[in-house]
Amino acid sequence: MYAVIKTGGKQYKVQAGESVWVEKIESDEGTPCKFETLLVSVKGEVFVGSPTLKDSSVSAEIRRHFKAPKILVFKKKRRQGYRRLNGHRQPMTELFIKEITSPNGEVEKAKKKAVKKA
Repeated sequence: MYAVIKTGGKQYKVQAGESVWVEKIESDEGTPCKFETLLVSVKGEVFVGSPTLKDSSVSAEIRRHFKAPKILVFKKKRRQGYRRLNGHRQPMTELFIKEITSPNGEVEKAKKKAVKKA
């Protein structure tokens, strides 16, 4: 099962149990949050919202806030001696997708990882 959510002006395809980097969300780490779904696929059956689906949601937990890798912006005008170099690091949030609820009532939860014994 997977779902498509919208946050920060972008759309993300998510599955239960995975981590996703999104634009910064103004909440504390460890805080649960819910997202409306635009699309849900369950065992080959696809539910599409217009614009969002009712009775469907994605539950996530904020893992951490961080800055994305630096992007360099270089401007140059030839034969003018004009060169500018700027760097930018976008603030991001890492989300852990806990569960996806579909419109037909099915719920997929994140599987707990097995602890290896030494």
